[in-house]
Amino acid sequence: MNADGPPQVRTTTTSLRIVEALRELDGAGVTELANRLDISKSAVHKHLTTLHRLGYVRREGNTYQVGLQFLHLGLYARDRLPVFETGRDAVERLAEATGHATNLMVYDGGYGVYVRHIPGGGDDPIREGERVYLHATAAGKAILAFLDEGERRSVLERIGLPEMTEKTITDRARLERELRSVRDQRLAFDREEYAEGYQCVASPVVGPDGVTAAAVSVSGSMDRMTGKTLEEDVTGLVVSTAKSIENELLSR
Repeated sequence: MNADGPPQVRTTTTSLRIVEALRELDGAGVTELANRLDISKSAVHKHLTTLHRLGYVRREGNTYQVGLQFLHLGLYARDRLPVFETGRDAVERLAEATGHATNLMVYDGGYGVYVRHIPGGGDDPIREGERVYLHATAAGKAILAFLDEGERRSVLERIGLPEMTEKTITDRARLERELRSVRDQRLAFDREEYAEGYQCVASPVVGPDGVTAAAVSVSGSMDRMTGKTLEEDVTGLVVSTAKSIENELLSR
C-alpha cells in the first residue's frame, strides 16, 4: 500500500511520466528521457515502443513526440462536460463582443484547464487544453473562491502557491483575503500574475450544489485592457456571460 494513497500500477505511472516529459521537452530521445526521469534506457525504450505501437507516441528519427491519439481522447473528454456543451457558444459571443481573448476554464484535480480558448490577437500566453495553477489566474481564483472549503484547503496545501511572475500571489493569507472578495463580488482579477504584460478578469459559473463548475474569463495585454475597458466594459460582459451559462446549467 502506498502511504500517500491507494496502490499504483508502476508501469502505467512510468508510461505517463514519459509522456509528460515528452510534452515538457517538446520531444526527446531515449537517452534524454532516461537521464531526466532516472530510468534505464532499456525501460524507456520498451515504454516508447509500446506507446508508439498504440498511437500515443510518434517517432521522427531518434526523437519521440506525443502522439495525436491523445487529441482524440482529450476532445472526447472535453465534449462530454455539461459546462462545455452549455457554455461554448456563450464564450464565442463574448469574444465577438469584447475583441479580446476569451476563455472557459474548468476545475480538474487541483488545477484549472482551459477547455475553450478564443485568441484575441497578439502574443497570447494562453493555450487551449493547458493545465494551470489556480491561484495565478483570474479564472482559477474564481474557481478557488467557490470550492468546498475542505477541498480548497487541500489544494493549497498540496500544490502550494508557485510563483509564475513577480506579481503572483504567493502569500496564503493575502490569497484568502482576495478569495473572500471574489465570493462577495463574483469577480476575480489577474494583473500580470500569470504572464507579464497581461491582465484578466473572470467570473465563476456556480453549479446547483453551490460549488464552481467553471469560470469565464477575458484576457488581454496591458495596453489594451486598462482603465474603463477592464473595470467596466469587459467586466460587465464577463459577469453576464458566466451567469447565463450558470442559469442554463440550473435549468437542465
